[in-house]
Amino acid sequence: MYDYILIGGGIVGLATARRLKQTEPQARILLLEKEAGLNRHQTGHNSGVIHAGVYYAPGSLKARFCIAGNRATRALCADHDIPFEVRGKLIVAADASERAGLARLFDRIGENGLTRTWLEADALAEREPAVRGVAAVHVPDSGIVDYRAVGAALAREFTDAGGEIRCGTAVTGLAEYASEVVVETDAGAFHTRQLVACAGLMADRVVAMLGIEPDFRICPFRGEYYRLAAARGDIVRHLIYPVPDPAMPFLGVHLTPMIDGSITVGPNAVLALAREGYRKTDVDLREVAALLAFPGVRRMLGAHLRPGLAEMRESLSKHAYLAAVRRYCPSLTRADLEPHPAGVRAQAVSRDGTLVGDFLFVDTPRTLHVANAPSPAATSALPIAEHIVTRLASARDAG
Repeated sequence: MYDYILIGGGIVGLATARRLKQTEPQARILLLEKEAGLNRHQTGHNSGVIHAGVYYAPGSLKARFCIAGNRATRALCADHDIPFEVRGKLIVAADASERAGLARLFDRIGENGLTRTWLEADALAEREPAVRGVAAVHVPDSGIVDYRAVGAALAREFTDAGGEIRCGTAVTGLAEYASEVVVETDAGAFHTRQLVACAGLMADRVVAMLGIEPDFRICPFRGEYYRLAAARGDIVRHLIYPVPDPAMPFLGVHLTPMIDGSITVGPNAVLALAREGYRKTDVDLREVAALLAFPGVRRMLGAHLRPGLAEMRESLSKHAYLAAVRRYCPSLTRADLEPHPAGVRAQAVSRDGTLVGDFLFVDTPRTLHVANAPSPAATSALPIAEHIVTRLASARDAG
C-alpha cells in the first residue's frame, strides 16, 4: 500500500512528488509515467520561458502561481547549477491599432505588482534595433531555461529521498473506495491511500476512469515553431512578443532566445487531430469524433472560427507565418525560418464552450486531479505543487 500515487511524469507531477516527499519523508510515494522516460510531452516541448506573470487576471491562480514560480524556478536552478538567463520581455505594438491593447496590458502588469516600463518607438529601437513598433512594454523579470533539466532535477530530488518512479507504466483504470484507491495499469494493480493525477493531455480521461463525467474536455492545440538560422542568432536579445488577442489564451507568434543559444519563432495554435498529435499528419479520427461530440468543443470552434482560420493559414503557409513575425521584425526572410519540433498544449474547454482561463482542479474524497494546467504551468510548477500538497492535507484533515 502506497501513501500516494501520482500519475504523470511531467514537471507538475515531478514537482508535486518532490514536495510531498519533503513534507512527509516517511511516506511511500510512487509516480507512474506511461512513456519510457520523463518530461516527454508538454514539459519537453515548450518554449522554455520563465514567465513573469504578465497576462493573467490579478488574484487568479495563474497570476499568483506564476509570479511565485518565477522566483522559485530561478532559485531551484541556482541550487542545481541549471543554466538560466533573465533576458526580459518586450511586448510590441506593431501599429497604432494595438496601442490601446498594449496600454491595458501595461495596467494589468502593474496590478500584478510587476516592474514594467513603457517605451515609445525610438526607445524600442534603441533596445532592439531589429524590432519595429509604435510602442512597447518592457518586463525585466522574464527568463529562459530548459525545463527538461528542471524536471530531471526534481526527479533526482524525489528519488534520492526514497521516492519511486515507474516509467513505461500506463494507467488503464481507477477505482476509489472508502479506504483506498486501486490504480490499474498495464503492469498490474497498485493500491494507495491518496491519488494525484497530473495527466496533462489525458486529464479528462483520467477523471473519467473514476466513473465521473467531467464537465470539460481537453482540446489538444499544436504549437508549431520555426528556428532562426544560426546566422540570425543575435537578431534580438530580449523575448519579443506581440500584443495578444484578449479573447484567446494564446500569446501569438513570438521570438524566443533559447538557453542553447538558438532563437525560436512561434508558436501558432492549431487544433491537433490527435491527443498527442505533434505532426500535421497525426490524425486519430476516433479522437476527433469524441472531441466534436462534446458540445463545448463545437461551441468553442464556432466562436473562434476567424482566429482559428488565421492560425490554420499560418500552419499551412510559411509565407503567412513569416508575415506574422515580420510585423515587428521586418528584416526576417523565408530563408531564416528553419524547422523546429512542435509542441501540443492541453487546453480545457468547458461545456459552454469557454476556454478555461485559469488552473483547474477536480477533487474526490481520495483523489485530486490537475484538470487544466497550460502555460504558465512550467513556470508555476513549484507553487502548484505546494497548492496540491495543502489541498491534500486539508482533505485528509476534513475526513
